[in-house]
Amino acid sequence: MPVYTDEFQTIPVGTLGILPTPGCEELASKIDSYLVKWRERRESEHKDTIAFHGYQRETYLLKASFPRFGTGEAKCQLKESVRGYDVFILCDCFNYGMTHEIYGQKVPYSPDEHFANLKRAIAAITGKARRITVIMPMLYEGRQHKRSARESLDCALMLQELYNLYGIDNFITFDAHDPRVVNAIPLNGFENVYTTYQMIKALVNSTPELKIDKEHLVIISPDEGGMNRGVYYSSMLGLDLGMFYKRRDYSRVVKGRNPIIAHEFLGSSIEGKDVIVVDDMISSGESMIEVAKKLKSMGAKNIYVCCAFGLFCNGLKIFDDAYEEGSITRVFTTNLIYRSPELLEREWYVEVDLSKYISLLVDALNHDMSISSLLNHAQRIKPFLESKGYNIEIKSE
Repeated sequence: MPVYTDEFQTIPVGTLGILPTPGCEELASKIDSYLVKWRERRESEHKDTIAFHGYQRETYLLKASFPRFGTGEAKCQLKESVRGYDVFILCDCFNYGMTHEIYGQKVPYSPDEHFANLKRAIAAITGKARRITVIMPMLYEGRQHKRSARESLDCALMLQELYNLYGIDNFITFDAHDPRVVNAIPLNGFENVYTTYQMIKALVNSTPELKIDKEHLVIISPDEGGMNRGVYYSSMLGLDLGMFYKRRDYSRVVKGRNPIIAHEFLGSSIEGKDVIVVDDMISSGESMIEVAKKLKSMGAKNIYVCCAFGLFCNGLKIFDDAYEEGSITRVFTTNLIYRSPELLEREWYVEVDLSKYISLLVDALNHDMSISSLLNHAQRIKPFLESKGYNIEIKSE
């Protein structure tokens, strides 16, 4: 496995530039600090040649502003030239902590407005930069990925718009709700990156008493749609897998979907075992809490929830209550999207930092090198677990 922080055999595609859209500044700053540190210590006999112009800098963050008019209309204005740059644009479409004014009223940013800012940034850069890569950690309209009635297919349209109209070169997202959405752009670069290694690492580091074997631990998928994710975790850790399926009332529609009547469990006994519930996101959290309570009633010991994205649309109270009554032990989500200050203070919450991982991806892509080994978590999970004293047989992909 190449050590991307030290070993490169190719020159950069262009001068590296990172442009965070509003709401991504914190994550972009962490990524930037890694890249600055790595490139300062990286020795190269060619670093003073023209091909490496601008390779070592104090920061790779590009200066840009997104001013708004009183009506809410906006634009992107670059504060520096990006001609010949290899630009990576970060966009968090789910940062509801951002606000702006419309006719004197403060309004939180919606996903649509974040996506509009992304398009504004691309429009300001297009024609100047050598290459544009969009890093959108949580896929905009990712849950509207398939058509089941007379309805729009928003995720596919979003990807086609970015490639066909705005001319981006690559698109990177994490733990897509349905990775098959790539079929909307079969001839374009699309990377769906999983967070399995970082989740397992955070879980093991924060829970030293965890026993990873079939007698003490089991993986649970909270619904049939996330079975592939559950299968991957169970394969990586050598554990059994259980699943809930959602029994819905198809006679009515509430908030755009058929309401869930009950969660039915499929799997072997979990009595006395710790449980890891894996999913791509926590939205309202109601389904997750119901699953946790079901598991607890079946004799589960500790329940650890691992989700890439914690939206917590209905607030944190139901998780506070579930923690107090012992239905959940810990909730792990990444720092890829906005986390409220209140969430970060919760005793039951553990943040999984992905900034170093993104930095590795950006560094390798800027050198136009393969990122296959970075995407292959099996090569990283096994050595990590062995370093922690676990002996688990993992078949490399």
